[in-house]
Amino acid sequence: MSSPLAIGAVSAVLRNLLDNGFIDVGTGPVKVTAVAPDLVKLDEPEEPPSLNLFLWRVTRNQGWANAALPAFDGNGTRLTNTPLALDLHYLLTAYGGSDFQAEILLGYAMHLLHERPVLDRAAIRRALDPSPLGPTILPPAFQALTASDLADQLDAVTITDESLDNEELARVWTAIQTHYRPSTAYRVTVVLIEARKSTKEALPVLKRDVEVVPDLVPPYPTIETIETLKAPAARLGEKITISGHDLEGTAAVVRFMHHLLDGPHEIAVGTSDDPAAIEVTLPSGPAAEADWPAGVYTVTVELVRPSDTHPRESNVAALLLAPEPVLPPSSISRAAGTGNVTVTLDVRPEVRPGQEVRLVLGGDSALADPIATSSSTLTFRLGDVPSGPQWVRLTVDGVESLLVDRSAHPPTFDSSQSVAVPA
Repeated sequence: MSSPLAIGAVSAVLRNLLDNGFIDVGTGPVKVTAVAPDLVKLDEPEEPPSLNLFLWRVTRNQGWANAALPAFDGNGTRLTNTPLALDLHYLLTAYGGSDFQAEILLGYAMHLLHERPVLDRAAIRRALDPSPLGPTILPPAFQALTASDLADQLDAVTITDESLDNEELARVWTAIQTHYRPSTAYRVTVVLIEARKSTKEALPVLKRDVEVVPDLVPPYPTIETIETLKAPAARLGEKITISGHDLEGTAAVVRFMHHLLDGPHEIAVGTSDDPAAIEVTLPSGPAAEADWPAGVYTVTVELVRPSDTHPRESNVAALLLAPEPVLPPSSISRAAGTGNVTVTLDVRPEVRPGQEVRLVLGGDSALADPIATSSSTLTFRLGDVPSGPQWVRLTVDGVESLLVDRSAHPPTFDSSQSVAVPA
């Protein structure tokens, strides 16, 4: 790949090609430059006819745009680079002070470039390293171009004519803000630039430890389902069953992660003898009610399988932890004028700020009053709830309390989840 000096190196090679070509055909003194057209001096009486090569546009090469992508390791460190592929667009302009000079120069220049459609590596090296001249004769900028590595890039550099219509030519010369002269356009492609960045290389593999299993099921700890006590969600203090395959091993740990926790809760299992299931009892009591907010948890299992020496972690599964309303409520009252009902209710586990808590009572629902700190006591302001026994449903972050008793056949409402609303 070439260095960032490659753009300047291409201009230098093209200028050298034109300069040597005019010397070979014996047209007389011709000055070949590679500057902006507004810098060409036309008012000097002894100025010889000249030819100017102007890089007026640089575009990305579409053929190399998706040829490669950078590679990164797990830490985000770049391992390989993707090259910067460019097309260079040149404007070749002829200047002459006498009749037909500009036309003759432009014709010879176009013929020279037509005969050399490819800048071969030998020509590039000769143009960038004119050793007979000596390094002191060349300008400093040209001396630096020898380090461009243009001759060593993977793809060849080709020259093709580029057709510009009258409108495009007018825009170019208007932008240059100088008088128009006979011109033609060329596209030089492709220039591949790649940064000289150190990369990382892995050591050779000495041994391939491949475990061949004649089965479509991968031999890694995998959670398929999490079963609760015939309910869609679990409650603190209840037992859950993590079902799957390859769940046997030692040093087994079950991790529970909630979006409001800084880190996962871990329940140590120790040795798991059943490859198809692991049973875990969720904690209970005041400490658990403060540390385990209701809502959605992600669950993983980590263990050391019998054939391994290092722990493996399973896939992620979801567990719903349901809130529990403590009934009867601390207080329930009805406003004399509006008939609206206000309920002060203890809940477990504790509710944290930012959690959305909703109470449904007799068909009416209301969000809990905002709280500034974690609390187990919430206040709800409902509408005109009918008097008498009403079923209670408490929802925290989309997870609803367990109103239905699914252990019965057919399922029934849990009679303990009812409250008497005063008239």
